[in-house]
Amino acid sequence: MKRRSITLHLVSGGIGQTLDSLARACDPHFPDVDLEFRHWNLVRTRAQLRQVIKGVASEPGPVLSSLTDAPLQMDLEEGCLRLGVKLLDVMKNTLNFLEGVTGTQASEGSAGGQYVMDENYFRRIDAMHYVIEHDDGQQTRELREADVVLVGVSRASKTPTCFYLANKGIKAANVPLVPDTPLPPELFDIKVPVIGLTIDPDSLIEIRRTRLTTMVSGGNPASMRSTSYVDPEEVRGELLWAKRLCARHGWPVIDVTRRSIEETSAAVLNIIEHPNPAGLPG
Repeated sequence: MKRRSITLHLVSGGIGQTLDSLARACDPHFPDVDLEFRHWNLVRTRAQLRQVIKGVASEPGPVLSSLTDAPLQMDLEEGCLRLGVKLLDVMKNTLNFLEGVTGTQASEGSAGGQYVMDENYFRRIDAMHYVIEHDDGQQTRELREADVVLVGVSRASKTPTCFYLANKGIKAANVPLVPDTPLPPELFDIKVPVIGLTIDPDSLIEIRRTRLTTMVSGGNPASMRSTSYVDPEEVRGELLWAKRLCARHGWPVIDVTRRSIEETSAAVLNIIEHPNPAGLPG
């Protein structure tokens, strides 16, 4: 059966991150439909909105809106009605729901209000700088300033997870676990959570081989097989050693094999907010 194609217009007064995340989260639930996203971000004037209406007219399709400007939202509703396309005001529906459960009327918001340069914004910037300065075991003397420290073998997603956490305002350091290499003493003297990341051996070997292909001139398979970095027995032993190390020190472990960076970060945040001495299963 031929897959249907639908153009989904995402209209935002900000950078459009909320709508984009929502649309992409819904997309996999419609495997028989190709959703083609059209982003209309930073829509804050009537002239900009007229361009949106023209775009929707040229590629008719449903509209998701998170506009906070009431007159602009009304103009968008009227435009969609004329064009005969469906519109869902995501912001209004969410605010109505929260008004009901809080018993408080929502105040008027400004476009992109969640992105103002407030205390949270500067915390995210500070966290990003911290991650850069404390990546891969750098400046371990400052580990006590972290909100969380991730440990794991090479290519276990420590760095990308730290950067994702930094975008949430979390100062995350990471320390590599390398057999026969002493760990920094500061790691055992801090009060912040230390969390291990592990991964399936076969997946890790594949990731490391891909990495070596970009590093070794010509990507010679023979030279890659000769290194313990991708030797199956060595890799399994390395992962087992790392798991035992974490268990010995009571550090919870997250298996990142079938997790996206976002899911791994969510698991880290769960441990930070709800410490689990037994570690995270799976």
